[in-house]
Amino acid sequence: MTEKAYALPGTVYFDLAPIAGGEPYRIFLFMPKGEPPAAGWPLLVMTDGNATFPFAFASTVTQAPYPTGTNVDWGVIAAIGYPSDEPYNALRRAWDLGPPPIKSYPPYFEGGPPVRIGGTGELLDFIENQLIPRLDEMVRTNATRRSLFGHSFGGLFTLYALFKRPELFSNWIAASPTIYWEDREILNNEASRKRIAGPPAFLHLSAGEYEGDKLAPFQYRNEDAASRLDKRKTEQTVALAREMATRLNGPETGIRAQFELFAGQTHMSVLGPAVNRAVGIAFESVGAREA
Repeated sequence: MTEKAYALPGTVYFDLAPIAGGEPYRIFLFMPKGEPPAAGWPLLVMTDGNATFPFAFASTVTQAPYPTGTNVDWGVIAAIGYPSDEPYNALRRAWDLGPPPIKSYPPYFEGGPPVRIGGTGELLDFIENQLIPRLDEMVRTNATRRSLFGHSFGGLFTLYALFKRPELFSNWIAASPTIYWEDREILNNEASRKRIAGPPAFLHLSAGEYEGDKLAPFQYRNEDAASRLDKRKTEQTVALAREMATRLNGPETGIRAQFELFAGQTHMSVLGPAVNRAVGIAFESVGAREA
């Protein structure tokens, strides 16, 4: 028996360096077979692409063939990651997904480089001015059906992008967003957010059940249970996300917002269900919706 490397069918990746300079991003891409709809395929853009792309791919190809049973149709997935086989690049994602102010933190390990945040504007420029135009050269997408997904720091990035450039996407999906970060600086971005005319944007906020004021049952057996509980009190992921959804939902805000709690999930285990929900939002079957 000869073992061979396995690749996800119908997927490709390419590296794209920012025009402004810096290391390239790795773009993981799935494009459906066949002719796109007249208006183009819906598009789902994701952060932390190395980690999130396999979930989104599997969710799409197992549901899209059966739209009447799943309410999910085909669409294009473009996940922004890094040239690595690891699921996360801690240093680069801190800069890319952590909103301003620009700040430095101690290294993750002794002798390592400092951890910097504040580069979200640069990543937004990359998405708007390079990624989307590059995708348009490769496949026809529907500019009115673009969705952005991020988890954790990526969820915070999604909120920042919504408040700064609401015209880029129609659906904004923020899973377990770190709203508490930097003394809840994102709330200042919310207060001064840019508003545009047109149909309301859709904002889906979510968190796992065990990101609130209690740990998962197995976590109470761990030696760090007490410190984890203290951390939860600071983060308040569930409460802050739910409050934001309530605050932003309404015709006066131009946003249709909802909050979803994923039962039985922790901060990391929620990634799978959250990506699955993102696929359902981004690739909602138009035929089923209109029926």
